[in-house]
Amino acid sequence: MADFTVPELGENVATGDVAKVLVKVGDTVRLEQPVIELETDKATIEVPSTVAGVVTDVKVKKGDKVKVGAVIFTVGDSAGAAPAAAPAAKAAEPKTAQAAAESAKPEPAKAEPPKPEPARAESRTDQKVVAMPPRSAPASEPPPAPAAPAGPVGTPGNASLAPASPGVRRLAREIGVDITTVIGTGPNGRISQEDVKEHARRILSSIGTSGAAALTAPARATKPLPDFAKWGEVDRQGWTNIRRVTSEHLSYAWTTIPHVTQMDKADVTAFEELRKKFKEQVAKAGGSLTVTAMLVRVLAAAVQQFPQFNASLDTEKGEIVYKKYVNIGVAVDTDRGLLVPVIRDANKKNITQISIELHELAAKARERKLTVDEMSGGGISISNLGGIGGTAFTPIVNWPEVAILGVSRGAIEPVWQNDQFVPRQLLPLSLSYDHRVIDGADAMRFLRWVVQAIEQPFLLSLIG
Repeated sequence: MADFTVPELGENVATGDVAKVLVKVGDTVRLEQPVIELETDKATIEVPSTVAGVVTDVKVKKGDKVKVGAVIFTVGDSAGAAPAAAPAAKAAEPKTAQAAAESAKPEPAKAEPPKPEPARAESRTDQKVVAMPPRSAPASEPPPAPAAPAGPVGTPGNASLAPASPGVRRLAREIGVDITTVIGTGPNGRISQEDVKEHARRILSSIGTSGAAALTAPARATKPLPDFAKWGEVDRQGWTNIRRVTSEHLSYAWTTIPHVTQMDKADVTAFEELRKKFKEQVAKAGGSLTVTAMLVRVLAAAVQQFPQFNASLDTEKGEIVYKKYVNIGVAVDTDRGLLVPVIRDANKKNITQISIELHELAAKARERKLTVDEMSGGGISISNLGGIGGTAFTPIVNWPEVAILGVSRGAIEPVWQNDQFVPRQLLPLSLSYDHRVIDGADAMRFLRWVVQAIEQPFLLSLIG
């Protein structure tokens, strides 16, 4: 007997949610065959098996939360697995004898060795085992060698060498993607369905500038780097799962969404006076009255006045999805990369409640305890870099959202009021948006509304 347990899922990832169990009792599994899909805080991971044999017990189901080291299923050992194969072998004997007697029916086991189909070749280590015809060769016979080595750079290679499950290969064939040109983001470079889809999106997005020839070209990411060690000492460190998934997500957003960024400054002099006046009161309640927390409440009110900023574009159905709920994502800087927890129903919460919740979510993000659910369902996001510095930037829209508000460092500047310059504290704001859904004039109206709500906090009380 042998147990399959949850392997290490990535740097500092201790748990995952079971998204799909790919085996059941009675199935025969091989080494490296995908057996379970786990959702971590930033990605869905297809986990290959580290054991082989007949599944005798499955201990988890969809929706379960499992830790690294937890037992997922058990397989019978070699002694226990042998009887399962015996009936098939015995059944083969009379069939073989009968075939020898009937000259019109050639013996299946004596046919020429099987040849892999070029368009449907599957890696034996990825193949789901099904009922196989009787073979005269011993059960210990090694798998046949690949038909050909991988092709040179820029041309398709042997598909059987690509680390992907049969389902992923099938998807690649159906949408016309050469599996050997896809960059895998899973463990050991394993290719997932999302990797295939993202590869197809990159190809399609390049059609406008490079023509139809781009359909057969490998991804630009496959271009090799120079040997930097020729010029001096280097240090190579593995890409964390968080950084890899963030890169994929932002690359897709940048290549898919036609971004526009508009900027303005808000006079936060009165805003800051209120924040300093009440921060101790909020602290006693367990929160932190930050500019970001106050801006969450401002944005919650703003998207109710401008519903197109709390929407998503469904390009497949040709529809814009307007969300009746108001969830605000807040970018949090962590040692693993950028994480975006979500404040749900922000329009129904006061600033103190938002401050407490945001404080707790930010702490969980830095302690690596955020769940997938806590980072899902946002309608619009805020990215505040003011604590670091800068006067403006162009934040990338957090797809499938259509807008994001960037905040830079406030500064005291002279402002012309009542025939004289007076010192006022100004806060730079940068609004990036999806121009397919939002027009420039509406974006400017939205940004000006946000500025006025900051400059006149009583406005929030007037509209609720």
